[in-house]
Amino acid sequence: MVVELIRLELLKTIRSTAFAKSALVAVFLAFLAVLLLGYVLALGLFLKVIIEKGFEKEDAYATLSSFLVFFFLFEFIYRYFVQKLPVIELERFLHLPIKKSRIIHFLLGRSFVSPLSLIALLLFTPFAFQEVGPRFGSFAAFSWLASVCLSSWSLHWLMLWFKQKFEDSWKGLAVIFGILLLTSGSTYFGWFNLGDWVKPLFDWSLVSAIPVICLFGVFLGMYYLAYKFYYQNAYLEDLMEEEQVRFVNQEFGIFNRFGLAGELANLEWKLIIRHKKSRTYLMLAGFFLLYGLIFYANPQYKTEQGFNHLFVFVGSFITGIFMLQYGQLFLSWNSANFDFYMQKEGGLEALVKGKYLLFIGTSVICFLASVPYVFFGWEILLIHIATFLFNVGVIIHMVINLALWKPKPMDLNKGAMFNYEGVGVAQFLMIIPMMGAPYAIYLPFALIFDQYVGLLALGVVGAAGLVAYPYLSKIAVRKVMANQYEISSSFRQEL
Repeated sequence: MVVELIRLELLKTIRSTAFAKSALVAVFLAFLAVLLLGYVLALGLFLKVIIEKGFEKEDAYATLSSFLVFFFLFEFIYRYFVQKLPVIELERFLHLPIKKSRIIHFLLGRSFVSPLSLIALLLFTPFAFQEVGPRFGSFAAFSWLASVCLSSWSLHWLMLWFKQKFEDSWKGLAVIFGILLLTSGSTYFGWFNLGDWVKPLFDWSLVSAIPVICLFGVFLGMYYLAYKFYYQNAYLEDLMEEEQVRFVNQEFGIFNRFGLAGELANLEWKLIIRHKKSRTYLMLAGFFLLYGLIFYANPQYKTEQGFNHLFVFVGSFITGIFMLQYGQLFLSWNSANFDFYMQKEGGLEALVKGKYLLFIGTSVICFLASVPYVFFGWEILLIHIATFLFNVGVIIHMVINLALWKPKPMDLNKGAMFNYEGVGVAQFLMIIPMMGAPYAIYLPFALIFDQYVGLLALGVVGAAGLVAYPYLSKIAVRKVMANQYEISSSFRQEL
């Protein structure tokens, strides 16, 4: 039966109208995966040297074992954003005369065949035989490595359950932030060291097989947890809860004052909440609001007078992160129904202006959420005010006009991580003016006069852009209208 399911997968891939394109993408992603895994293996080969010489620790094993728990916590976080779910494949199999249990086992097993499953093995195998084996013996090396790998692989099944259970709600993101803040905060403030609590388990594996047996039981238990959940919810409509349905119908009431453009802005917001890829962008924007903690609280970036020039980039990034992420795929989000806006009177103009409203609205939210950074100094608030004005007055028009250069179609239900649908050359080149434009205004005034004069100039230019909004927005509208048939034709291409 497994062979039959594999045969169906191969037929589905070969018969696809986009087989050639999919094959090229698969080859590129495979090359990228091999390259990244090669870097992981190289890191594993030099892990002992890095710990002993880079961190100046005499006992490499004790140091690594005490920090293993932080590796697993980091793995839990990146799996949340990167690991794919197999549930969407169910709709292709449930109508076939195949037992549901076999389908679930097949999908779960296929999900395990991933580069993510090799990271722990490649990273810690060299260390096990360079450090653990010579010091404690071959049995200890195999036992310790098995304990580490089983812990990592258990996270795979746990994440399949966790993401399907909580990804469509804010609870999952709250858990991720809670784990990140609790573990890093407890170590930083010296409350407790989670690594010291977990280290005895791996030390025990050096002399006994009991930890390996217990962790293998955890591995099977996590698999059963994932299997049970997917088996009980093996219909797509069962994975949607009432609370989530009510949430996705929420809208910004203030947009209703702007006519059709406001209605389309509210429609766009519902699109963001309801679809996987756009919702991931929204969650990442919330995560990146903490970006300032890396710089504002770091003594390395403190200056005797004024503030570090780098803070202008940080402020621009924080106050405009969602606009930058979501706006770079400006019309690609609507590739599935672009023809609908073409046929509606004033539809394209309202679509473009509605997106302007949405970008400005989300930038206002990002700015308000960044106000607590004033704790690090009033100059931080001034930076955020100036960069916010520049983002909504100038950067917004640059993002939209660059994103209109040969937009590409994409599937909204696919994840955002390692998904390059809708991404073209413009998206890669966009970062250059986005980073350079604020400094082109700020630096001349800051170097000639004063940093705060530079912020004033940045804010004034942004405010002037807001005043000129009716004229600047028409440039994007005219560009869309002039190229609407070419854009529509490109969106009809098979993904």
